[in-house]
Amino acid sequence: MNFAVVNLGCKVNRVESDDAAARLAACGVETPEAEADLIVVNTCTVTGEAEKKTRKAVRRALRANDRARVLVTGCAAAIDAVFYEALDARVTVVGKAQLADAIRDWCEACSSRSAAGEPADPANVSAVQAEGPAGPSRGAARGASETACAPIEQGDVAPLLHIGSGFRTRVGVKVQDGCDNACTYCIVHVARGRATSRPADEVVRECAAYARAGAGEIVLTGINLGSYCDGGRRDPSATRLAGLLRRLLDETADLHEPGALPVRFRISSVEPRDVDDALIDLLAAADGRVCRHLHLPLQAGSSKVLREMARPYDAERFRALVERLYAAVPELALSTDIIAGFPGETDAEFQETLDLARACRFAKIHAFPYSRRAGTPAAARADP
Repeated sequence: MNFAVVNLGCKVNRVESDDAAARLAACGVETPEAEADLIVVNTCTVTGEAEKKTRKAVRRALRANDRARVLVTGCAAAIDAVFYEALDARVTVVGKAQLADAIRDWCEACSSRSAAGEPADPANVSAVQAEGPAGPSRGAARGASETACAPIEQGDVAPLLHIGSGFRTRVGVKVQDGCDNACTYCIVHVARGRATSRPADEVVRECAAYARAGAGEIVLTGINLGSYCDGGRRDPSATRLAGLLRRLLDETADLHEPGALPVRFRISSVEPRDVDDALIDLLAAADGRVCRHLHLPLQAGSSKVLREMARPYDAERFRALVERLYAAVPELALSTDIIAGFPGETDAEFQETLDLARACRFAKIHAFPYSRRAGTPAAARADP
């Protein structure tokens, strides 16, 4: 069986797509889409433009090989499964929580056909139906949380296969999924569901395997990474992100070849309210083994707009956090996200954003126009 994996969206999607490729490699060969019998499209819906690219990718996959099955998963599929299922009879929509099982079923079905002397071709295998829907139509978006919210179980994938057919010196490790925040412009928490976290012991085992194999950098990823809490426990003694990083530093310190540098870690993105003293102290004391970079989403520099976005901080609190970070780690590089044109935002309020961005001395700014996402509170707002 030949397969292809098409990835759209964030670093978490990238890790999940690599995981899908690793699982499929157990029974097939990764090829270009035109040669693939099975094409997995991992979708994104964070903005209207991302969803447009997702729909194009699924249609392109259907055109690439008129005999291929197309397995659609990810955030866009969770929000609007009905749309993708209606595109073609060859489309199977599978929720993230069921993806590993669906891939296993594909592999078993193809292996059975091969053992019987028949072509191991997914185009001749009935579509796998995962337990429960992958996600609701837009008319019932809230139900997506119930589908998407599931324990993260990745420990059954051998770490060196987890990234697919090739090994890279920088690898991503997903430690957290979902989000309990409800920013008024955002649809991702609906698609991904409630926050979940992998057990710290499992994360340490995976990262240690990468370190032994010679990985130079491990990027910790999550939808709301700063909410990491060992195995999803809520008690105060549970290991949080800084504690997880400290364990990773300690347990990988000697897992490198003589003359080589120990593996270092990078935090992909963390919300401002999750940057606590423990994390700041670790960044300052890690001697470069935790990259001196944080992606700290600002979104807006007007306290009024931040309230309307339901962001849990105001402009002054963000500025104070940045000053604390630079004081503790003078060489720190900060990057951020900024939304322009949030409904009701005035020119004067956007000027506050520009002023704060200059004061924060960001190394990089990902600025993008507000994108209306149906079903979110902000979508019902109108500009004055």
